[in-house]
Amino acid sequence: MDFITINSSNKTEEFALKQVAKQATSSLLYRLGKTIILASVCVEREPVSEDFLPLVVQFLEKSYAAGKIPGGFVKREGRAQDFEILTSRLIDRTLRPLFPKDYRYPTQITLMVLSHDIENDLQVSALNAASAALFLAHIAPIKSVSACRIARIDNEFIINPNTSLLNQSSLDLFVSGTKESLNMIEMRSLGQQLNALEEPLMLKALELAQKSLKETCTLYEEVFTPHQNELLFKESQGIVFNERLLDLLKNQYFDEIIKGIESSALSERENVFNEIAKKISEAHSEFSLEEIEWSLEKVKKTEIRRMIIKDKIRPDKRALEEVRPILIESDLLPMAHSSILFTRGQTQSLVVGVLGTDNDAQTHESLEHKAPIKERFMFHYNFPPFCVGEASSIGATSRRELGHGNLAKRALETSIKNKEQVIRLVSEILESNGSSSMASVCAGSLALYASGVEIYDLVAGVAMGMVSEGQDHAILSDISGLEDAEGDMDFKIAGNLEGITAMQMDTKMSGIKLEILYQALLQAKEAREHILKIMHEAKEKIVINFSHLPTTEIFNVAPDKIVEIIGQGGRVIKEIVEKFEVKIDLNKPSGEVKIMGNKERVLKTKEFILNYLHSLDQELEQYAIDEVLEAQVKRIVDFGAFLSLPKGGEGLLRKQNMDRCQVVLKEGDSIRCRVISFNKGKIALDLA
Repeated sequence: MDFITINSSNKTEEFALKQVAKQATSSLLYRLGKTIILASVCVEREPVSEDFLPLVVQFLEKSYAAGKIPGGFVKREGRAQDFEILTSRLIDRTLRPLFPKDYRYPTQITLMVLSHDIENDLQVSALNAASAALFLAHIAPIKSVSACRIARIDNEFIINPNTSLLNQSSLDLFVSGTKESLNMIEMRSLGQQLNALEEPLMLKALELAQKSLKETCTLYEEVFTPHQNELLFKESQGIVFNERLLDLLKNQYFDEIIKGIESSALSERENVFNEIAKKISEAHSEFSLEEIEWSLEKVKKTEIRRMIIKDKIRPDKRALEEVRPILIESDLLPMAHSSILFTRGQTQSLVVGVLGTDNDAQTHESLEHKAPIKERFMFHYNFPPFCVGEASSIGATSRRELGHGNLAKRALETSIKNKEQVIRLVSEILESNGSSSMASVCAGSLALYASGVEIYDLVAGVAMGMVSEGQDHAILSDISGLEDAEGDMDFKIAGNLEGITAMQMDTKMSGIKLEILYQALLQAKEAREHILKIMHEAKEKIVINFSHLPTTEIFNVAPDKIVEIIGQGGRVIKEIVEKFEVKIDLNKPSGEVKIMGNKERVLKTKEFILNYLHSLDQELEQYAIDEVLEAQVKRIVDFGAFLSLPKGGEGLLRKQNMDRCQVVLKEGDSIRCRVISFNKGKIALDLA
């Protein structure tokens, strides 16, 4: 197979073009070291009539890529893992802004990981493979785009680190973009400390990323342009607006449109615009309802952007830098370990915290790790339809919910001092009018504190927006749902007073210039400081109920005593757990016993276990080797019989000893036996 080699940004990529999956619109094999990804693009020739971009991106990991067979009962890849969904979103969010606004042809981009060396970055590789396949497909005039990852080790930035280096880093910054600008960012701090990154250093990292992307995109265009397909779709599929209808909206219905724009709730706003469309449809039969709705949307969007750019005022009358009013309440749910209700304007998040044991940690299989990994800090985000006034069913977790929960988790995880602690935070979005993921971060940080979890500092989040018109632009702090929908950028930034712990940037434009991003970072810092001040005031009012919180007691016994705590078929440990209502983790090799639950119950459980083991030792001390006893059959098992001994305790008469003497026993029988050995706290018997 013939490969084209491209060296750039600390990596050597190889591409085999149009040699596999040749019935797709375009396809290639991407190779980086021992990592191989099949990228394909398929396009339908009939456009859809709906006003949206019908793009689907699927990133799929195959277990055989790492020489594995899938775990579990079914030995076949099933539903997508979280990493696959998050990577699919990552690629989609990068490529979607590049398509022409009037592109309506169903397009599917599929990335299949066929082989993987754990030292290589799968997300950078997958995005670059997708970008190359899309550029080669030439389905529309789409720019070349690429990705890079920036790490920071010993205060030095590193471009495209391998996995080993990234594990040593205090920064994980994923950036994608074109030669001219950036169009997608994912960032989180790493390490045992908080490791928040200051804004000037973040700018340096983004500048380094932009330089890397420019180099790679330039090479991609030079190498791949001769291999592009013929341009498929040249003509515009855009909506042609009726000027008479636009004039009608501006002259006769403008006041009603402004009323709709100024409505704070999504449902209320939709009702206003639906009523306007209905009035026009009844009064002017020459216009179709679809035509009216499109024109109404255009007038609305144009006016919102004019208000922000020219008048420096927002639809809800806030100044550009103004954050909505914040209200924080705590300890609403008496049975949870913590609960925080965070309300910012018409966005409301209820975050509930629960502490657990190692057995409660989420286990994941991954190509990146040889063994299943444990996720000890979990953040789950739920967006029920009632939070936006909709009446629809609640189904499985959506890609968006998974992505928002992951962002909140990344914002908070380095703020936790004890990384071994098992914590689950759940954000229930009760109202949503923009920035619900950042409300979840704020509530989540306070919920950690209220759960008695030791944190380095509180973390707050704010969503920044931008509206641009020609050379003019305006940066918005704490964007509403309407500003998110009609604006050009959604830039979520979380951190403390010192710097940034996580951020995520998406845009509807082909890219955002660095100077605009830096302006947004500085304006976000001001908003974050304002929010943190309110959060610190709320923190002072939180009363942590330590008597209600679970406590953990860890102690050690002789490793051979662990089997005694477990008991035959787990009988003993089940009885202990049910009796004291605690959770117990046992480590056989080390003899460690970890008990978690109510403090009083934990201490009683520890006392019970130690007394139980001591009583077993005392029972053994009552007997001697070769001592002859009169014992009673307690229960029959496959490998022999357990006998109740006269001075307490029980011993095992193995099946081979019974067979040798041709003895058949049943429960309740009395039998003479002899002590032959003590093995790991067990008494072995033979027939006397």
